[in-house]
Amino acid sequence: MEEKPMWRELTTGIYDGVGFREPVTSAEFDRAEQLLEESIPVELKELLSETDGITGHTGTNVVWPLERIIKDNQKFRRDRSFADLYMPFDPLLFFGDNGGGDHFAFVMQPVKPDIFVWQHESDSRKWVASDLQDYLERCLVQGGDDWYENY
Repeated sequence: MEEKPMWRELTTGIYDGVGFREPVTSAEFDRAEQLLEESIPVELKELLSETDGITGHTGTNVVWPLERIIKDNQKFRRDRSFADLYMPFDPLLFFGDNGGGDHFAFVMQPVKPDIFVWQHESDSRKWVASDLQDYLERCLVQGGDDWYENY
């Protein structure tokens, strides 16, 4: 079995301008999973254990800090006005965005490594990557806000 590169090494190998933060602690993960009422995907947890989020081209939060993951997912799942406008968000765990309103998420029901984009203007959910590494390779190489439109 081939070992995946460490997340910092992988991302700087794709785009050398990537931004990092301090790693997330196990206590912070425990708190987050309790607040979200679900486990954080293994790949995302590994990445956040190295850096609490990643910024890419033009400062876009391609992977949010853990606190934003908690806050935004709670908001999307609990805000009644969203329930009136959009399909349910419960099956998704948002973790990043394109800087223009579209958000990236893991599918949590059923649990899958695939990454989908939620396009806020149409409420569509579209597959964009087979896992977190694939997502990072695609968005950091492409660099534009709408890199996923070609998939």
